[in-house]
This record gives sequence, structure tokens and C-alpha cells, in this order.
Amino acid sequence: MAVTEQDLREQVVDVMRKMGERGLNKGTSGNCSVRFGEGLLVTPSGIVPEALTAESIVYIDKDGEVPDGSYAPSSEWQMHKGILDRRPDVRAVVHCHSHYATVLACAGRPIPSVHYMVAVSGGPTIEIAPYHMFGSAELAKGVTETLDGRLACLMANHGQIALGPSLARALSIAEQVEEQAAIYWGALAIGGPRLLDGEQMAAIAGAFRGYGQAKRV
Repeated sequence: MAVTEQDLREQVVDVMRKMGERGLNKGTSGNCSVRFGEGLLVTPSGIVPEALTAESIVYIDKDGEVPDGSYAPSSEWQMHKGILDRRPDVRAVVHCHSHYATVLACAGRPIPSVHYMVAVSGGPTIEIAPYHMFGSAELAKGVTETLDGRLACLMANHGQIALGPSLARALSIAEQVEEQAAIYWGALAIGGPRLLDGEQMAAIAGAFRGYGQAKRV
């Protein structure tokens, strides 16, 4: 069954509410987007998740234009558009200020290979994009470049961002990034982690490619 624009708008609202319910966001922080046609649908600026409706979600076309009568899009819309323009393998972007990921981002600590689930980010580590003012073109560029080939990264003195083939998957990755941030933070508190090596992480990446359910033909 084809996914309609209305379906996607409702998914955006649902993901924003779930981020709040699951402790990944507070208030109006964070935002998310999903590819639609040649453009994208993104959360509006400054509206708490409880007040969001499908109609308040903003469409941005391929040229970065918003239809008349729309809400103002998230201040981070350039970041979302830059990622989706550069990554045809990605359909959705979730950005949040989850607690432990933000602590590490503010301390300038990327997440190393502390646990095999770090590989859900698409690499053996979870790197940090350089700090730039929120909503700026420089931030969009820095985050997009840091994410090159990966599905998640931290954002210096800001938060985290996760990508996926769907909003549900991007949200799942964001949750796992927060879990790995908490694990690393805890390991640092008791003397530091014992890290998995490059060979071990490469084997994990290979195993992840074939993980999950597949239909038999």
C-alpha cells in the first residue's frame, strides 16, 4: 500500500511525541523530517509535540521554498534538507537532545567501540560534528559531512542526530545512540571501558548486514 502525504505527516507527529515520551527530548527541542516527493516534510518551529497536528507539519520543496500559509519550519531545516539531498539511501532524519548523548557531545567525547551495538550507527564509533550555531548553514554542512556513510553522530554542545529508511528506524537508532552514550558514560565513571578492536567491529558490521527477518522465496 502506498504511503500518502497524510500518512507521513501523522508519522512525523507520532515520532515527535514518542521522543518526548521516551525521554529523548524536552519541550520544543529536537525535530524530525521525512522525504516526500522531491522535497521533505519537517516539524514546525517552536511547537511542543502535544500541540502538533498533521496540518502543522511543513512541506519544503527541492528549492528550499515553503508554500504560502504554512507554519515556519524548524530552524534546523537546512540540516535536514542537506542530509536528504546528499543521502539518497536515507528517507528520514531524527534530531534530539537526549541526556547522555548531549553530555558526551558537550564534553567533546565521541563514543568509541564500547559495545557491539555502537555499530548501529553505521560505523565502529559515533563521531561528533563540530559546533556551529543552531539553524546555520555551517551546522548543516558540518553535520552532513560528519554523517558521510553513517547513520548517526553527536553534535558538539548540542545533541545527536540519526538517519534511517523510515522515521521509525531513525527513531530506533536515536534511542540506541542514547543507550550507547549512557553505557559509555557509566564505563567512564568506573575507570573506563575495554573497547572492542577493529577486527571485532568489522565482524559485527558484517553480521548486522544479514540480521533480521527476510522473506523466503
